[in-house]
Amino acid sequence: METQGQTKYKYLQLANFIINEIQENKLKIGDKIPSVNQLSESLKIGKSTVVMGLNHLSERGIIESVYRKGYYVKTNKLKQNIRIFFLMDQLTIFKEELYNSFYNKTKNIAEVDVYFHNYNPKLFEQLILENLNNYTHFVIIPNLKADVGAILNQIPAKKRLILDYNYENLDGDYSVVYQDFEEDIYEALKSLKKKIQKYERLLLVSSERMFYSDLVKRGFIRFCEEFDMPHVFISSMKDQEVSQGDCYITLNRYDTDDVDLIKIIHQKKLTLGKDIGLISYNDFYVKEVLEGGITVISTDFSRMGEDAAALILNNKYEKIKNRSKIKIRNSL
Repeated sequence: METQGQTKYKYLQLANFIINEIQENKLKIGDKIPSVNQLSESLKIGKSTVVMGLNHLSERGIIESVYRKGYYVKTNKLKQNIRIFFLMDQLTIFKEELYNSFYNKTKNIAEVDVYFHNYNPKLFEQLILENLNNYTHFVIIPNLKADVGAILNQIPAKKRLILDYNYENLDGDYSVVYQDFEEDIYEALKSLKKKIQKYERLLLVSSERMFYSDLVKRGFIRFCEEFDMPHVFISSMKDQEVSQGDCYITLNRYDTDDVDLIKIIHQKKLTLGKDIGLISYNDFYVKEVLEGGITVISTDFSRMGEDAAALILNNKYEKIKNRSKIKIRNSL
């Protein structure tokens, strides 16, 4: 019976055996690795030790685990040790900013592969489960309304780094860099209180399909109730009746509600920032000049990427609240 120390030594022996086969060109890129049973029998080691060795090589990116088919040689470049699975919801300008800052910190040290789940829970699950043995670290932006805790728990805790939302009930000691959606909007509205109170009512424009809409709504309600501000919830600006004295907060990730509101304001010959107020989520360079400037509440996506990279490179496990910024412009 193998002891723990013997198993550790033997799994590295197996890994080195396969590396030597690749270096000597006996195994080429795309070749299938012998099965667990074959390796166990030919090398006279336990099957669990074989699996450990194969997983070790898979994490390093030397071989690749293909779902229900086996292991295949992926590369003959054998020096890279940090391999990162980076799963995003969708490539928006803000997520591109996050990824670029992450990549710039890791590009000379780690290999990063990017995937997108496009808010599809089945695709989210498939991408993670099919790649569990292929990476040393998993950076995940879930942003799904569905409960994906069970899937995230399939990733070993110390390999798991969650971005954008604080998943609190996962197993083990893992890292998170997150937005506090409820607290951020509450504090932002408090700091803008004097400007907001010149309007008659506050309207939150948010689709229920957005995973963080309920969190933002809670912070919004806290502010409105604390400062006795009349408030309304609507799902979009399409076909909405806009009245002088309204102040809108828009969460649409594509900014279509901002554009629809501005069109209505022009039709009614009203003035943004005087007759109608607008606060938009997430800054984009067009918002600096649109209608003389749109006031924004925005998390620092670049900082989020930098902090995530630092956690991996420094081998730390922390939960970091990402800072939020307010930029006051003429729309308020």
